[in-house]
Amino acid sequence: MEQQLPLFAAGLPASAQHIIREALTLLERQLREPGASFTSSHAVRDWLRLQLATLEREEFTALFLDNQHRLIAHETLFTGTINHTQVHPREVMKAALKYNAAAMLVAHCHPSGHAEPSEADRRITERLKQALDLVDIRLLDHLVVGGMEIVSLAERGWL
Repeated sequence: MEQQLPLFAAGLPASAQHIIREALTLLERQLREPGASFTSSHAVRDWLRLQLATLEREEFTALFLDNQHRLIAHETLFTGTINHTQVHPREVMKAALKYNAAAMLVAHCHPSGHAEPSEADRRITERLKQALDLVDIRLLDHLVVGGMEIVSLAERGWL
């Protein structure tokens, strides 16, 4: 299956689009490598920047992980407007159970380019954590992508 291009790449020449597609594939493959668990977030952040940094609408993406925090799958669960995405914990939990995830990371973009999490971002993170705790799935982080900046709610102590 061919890697989907980020929005910013649509106007680039075919050769540049090919290079970006290859970079995304390599980053994703690195995230799936045995032993390449998410103990360091650099590859995840690079991948999220390429996927979410230039979108025109908010998208909420989940990365589903096994017990060693290796990537099982990723999925865009919700797409919203230019400044809001409605996130439903029930649907997040259904997707996590579908992939038999032991842990997960969630991320969404702020098309404004401002990565500072809103109060609504903090509230939905807490609701997701509570819901996932009921089925023993660890929510490791919620990352907010605004342009090239990424803010981690876990690093801020909000998770």
